[in-house]
Amino acid sequence: MNTIELDKEYVVHAYNRYPICFVEGNGSILKDDKGKEYIDLGSGIGVDIFGIAHKPWMEAVTKQLHTLNHVSNLFYTQPDAKLAQLLSQKTGMKKVFFSNSGAEANECAIKGARKYSIDKYGKDRNVIVTLINGFHGRTITTLAATGQDVFHQNFFPLTEGFLYTPANDLDAFIKLCEGNKNICAVMMEPIQGEGGVHPLTKEFFEGVAKYAKEHDILLVVDEVQTGNGRTGKLYGYMNYDVKPDIVSTAKGLGGGLPIGATMFNEKTENVFTYGTHGSTFGGNPIACAGALSILSEIDDALLADVKAKGDYIRSELEGAKGVKSVAGMGLMLGIEPEKDVSILVPKLLEKGVVVLTAKEKIRLLPALNIPMEQLKKAIAIIKEVVAE
Repeated sequence: MNTIELDKEYVVHAYNRYPICFVEGNGSILKDDKGKEYIDLGSGIGVDIFGIAHKPWMEAVTKQLHTLNHVSNLFYTQPDAKLAQLLSQKTGMKKVFFSNSGAEANECAIKGARKYSIDKYGKDRNVIVTLINGFHGRTITTLAATGQDVFHQNFFPLTEGFLYTPANDLDAFIKLCEGNKNICAVMMEPIQGEGGVHPLTKEFFEGVAKYAKEHDILLVVDEVQTGNGRTGKLYGYMNYDVKPDIVSTAKGLGGGLPIGATMFNEKTENVFTYGTHGSTFGGNPIACAGALSILSEIDDALLADVKAKGDYIRSELEGAKGVKSVAGMGLMLGIEPEKDVSILVPKLLEKGVVVLTAKEKIRLLPALNIPMEQLKKAIAIIKEVVAE
C-alpha cells in the first residue's frame, strides 16, 4: 500500500484530505512523494510560522531533545519558566499556563474566567458570551463556545453556559449583557479565522472591552490563529486599544510542535491554585525550547515586514479580475473569489500553490519570513487562477 491507501485503511476519516502526500520541505517550499514542489501559503494552518526546517528552531529543539525531553509538572524545568517570562515581558501579562493546543488553551481560559467570577460572585455568575461565526476549538466545551451551528451537530449535549452575539454589533452585545446578570466573560478572536477571515472593527472591540471593564466582565481574547506576529503585531489585540484579562494562543508559537499558552493579567493571575488545573505534557521542555526560539525572532523589523507583505498581497488582489474582496490583517488574509473555492483550490494545487479555505474564501497564512520572490510567484498564480 502507498501512504494514501494506508491512511484510508487505518486512520480515522476525520479529514477531507487532498490527494497529495508531502514528504519534505524547506522554508516555504513543500515537496510531495512524486517530487513536485509547491509554494506553501498555508503553513500548516498557521503553525510553521517560519516555514519548514527553520534552522534556529531546529537547533533549539535538537539541543533540548539531547538534554531533557520530559519530566512531570511536579518539578521545575528551565524552558517552561523562560518561555513564561518572555511571553509576560512581551505582552505585559503576569502569568502563563502551558498546554498542548489551541483548544486546550481556550479550555484553560474558560475555566479561569469562570473560576474568577465564581470565587468572587458565587456559582451562578458563570455565563460566557462568544461571537456568532467564531471558532474556539473542537472539545465539547470549546465547541459550545464556538458560535457556529455547523460544528454542533451530532455532539449534544454541549457544555452549558454560553450565549452568542453578532460580531461588530456593539448595541446587540450590550443589550445581551443588560438582560443577563450572570455573564462573567466575553471571548473573541480579533479576526474570525475559521469563520471566514472577518476582522473585528475598532469601534466594536474597544466598545466591548470598555463595557466589560466597567461591569467586571472578563475580556478573553483567543489568539490561537491571530497571535505570534500573524497580523503584523505580536498579538492581534495589539492592533486595538484594549487590555485583555486572559489571552490564549497556540499554532505558530510552537513553530511545528504542539503547544498552547494561556496568559493571565494582574486581575486573573492567581485564579488557579494547586490542583485546580493541570496538563501532563503542558510546558514540555522540547516544545518550550522551540517556542522560545520562535518568540525570540519576532521583533519590530519582522512585524514591519509582515505588514509590508500583507500590503503587497492586497495591492495585487484587491480589484483584480475574479476577486470580490480581500479582508484581514498582515499575513492573515481572506480572498473572496467570484468562483467557488472548491473549484479553485485544486487548480492552485495543480499549479503548485498551497492555500487554505475559510467559508467562501481562499485563506492565506504564509510563513512570516516567506521570501518575497516566492510570495510574488504564488500571488501571480492565484491572480491567474481566479481570473480564469
